[in-house]
Amino acid sequence: LVNVSVNLTPKPAVFPNLSTCLIIGTSTVIDVTTRMREYTSLAQVAADFGTSAPEYLAAVLWFEQVPQPQNLLIGRWAQTASHGQLIGGAVSAANQLISTWQVISTGSMRVSIDNSVETLSGLDFTLASNLNGVCSVINLQLTGAVISWDAVNGRFVITSNSTGTGSTVSFVSATGSGTDISNMLEMATTLEGAYTANGIAAESAVACVTIFDNQFSSQWYGLVMIGTTDQDVMAVAAYIEAAAPAHFYGVTTQEAGVLVSTDTSNLAYALKQLGYTHTTVQYSSTNAYAVTSLLARILTTNWSANLSTIDLMYKQEPGIVAESLSQTQMNSLLGNNANVFVNYNNSTAIIQPGITPSGQYIDTVIGCDWLRGAIQTNVYNLLYGSPTKIPQTDAGMHQIATQVEAACVSGVNNGLLAPGQWNSQGVGQIKQGDYLSKGYYVYTPPISSQAQSDRAARVSVPIQVLAKLAGAIQTVEVLCSVNP
Repeated sequence: LVNVSVNLTPKPAVFPNLSTCLIIGTSTVIDVTTRMREYTSLAQVAADFGTSAPEYLAAVLWFEQVPQPQNLLIGRWAQTASHGQLIGGAVSAANQLISTWQVISTGSMRVSIDNSVETLSGLDFTLASNLNGVCSVINLQLTGAVISWDAVNGRFVITSNSTGTGSTVSFVSATGSGTDISNMLEMATTLEGAYTANGIAAESAVACVTIFDNQFSSQWYGLVMIGTTDQDVMAVAAYIEAAAPAHFYGVTTQEAGVLVSTDTSNLAYALKQLGYTHTTVQYSSTNAYAVTSLLARILTTNWSANLSTIDLMYKQEPGIVAESLSQTQMNSLLGNNANVFVNYNNSTAIIQPGITPSGQYIDTVIGCDWLRGAIQTNVYNLLYGSPTKIPQTDAGMHQIATQVEAACVSGVNNGLLAPGQWNSQGVGQIKQGDYLSKGYYVYTPPISSQAQSDRAARVSVPIQVLAKLAGAIQTVEVLCSVNP
């Protein structure tokens, strides 16, 4: 007698996370199939990379910042040709017991290394004392590759001795005689978790970044790349400038030429000539990864909180030795639109000035990326979550404009936008010189003004937004008159 139908609305699209940073390094810890791992603590990074790898040294600066970032992504750059690998699945607790292996004296397995079949038999594990010992027994017969025990991830890994596109390792299979150990190794093709990572040719820095942008673009925003030359940096910066969705690239330079006003060969000068806005350069004479700390400070901004936006001027860089520069050197550095963590004569050290090669402030660039993403996500979720349709009428356009305005309201709440005088060409009811009392103005022309071709294509009328940045005070001038 009573029929009820319940329709759940689809889960809304997630807003891009601007608090994420990707450090791309050349260490071989991460294979070229996985490419990227997420870490939530420095201890996790140390477990994978040790405490001397460049990736770890950069991660130290990331996690040392205050407030401390919650996570970090580390990726693999195949700067040189990579080895083919077979990465086994997680070995069961029972098969991690050495006693399980010590009863096997006739172990056998078959594996193909670089398309050459290797058949191993008579593997005697009775004297093995641990899983590294198990690997030693196998390696006595295995040619063209090495098997190792990955204690951090609880798995075995076979790595070919060759490199490049012809370097491969197949899944392990049974030989038909002896005691098959392919399942114990969790390397059989029938088991879940094991996978192959064929070798690849050496890739350029920018080719590596394009891979991460294509495969993981929504998972990272900030970028630090280890082991690059100036030529690599220029190529990556050019790519990041044009990338969509937007990313932000941090570069550390140790070139002393940045402190010399007449030097035109340094990296900061070259990037300044190109006027890039989504790259920033920090000079540090003592730390090759200093910009990681700078990014950690700005990317921890909570865009959903009240008055949470910051600029980088006067902020700190834990773990970075502050530079002691003369005024002439500082003027040269600022002239190159570079940043530095610098000592002042009042016993303090600060980041200065927090700009990009174009001269635009870093917080402004990232804030505008946030605003664009907020508007896009709000409007998309309106269209995606509507159980019916958004009509091509003034009422329908009002629904869209409301979502655009909601993003602007969030911008006022977090401190990116604020009321102020509009000093550019106006639209709608706003003219140049008018005061934006809300800090923004959203103009939606009437649907009657739309071209028939756009209406037929189901395109909305163009919505225009005027947004007034709150800005930030970095220097103060005080005129003081003293009367005796």
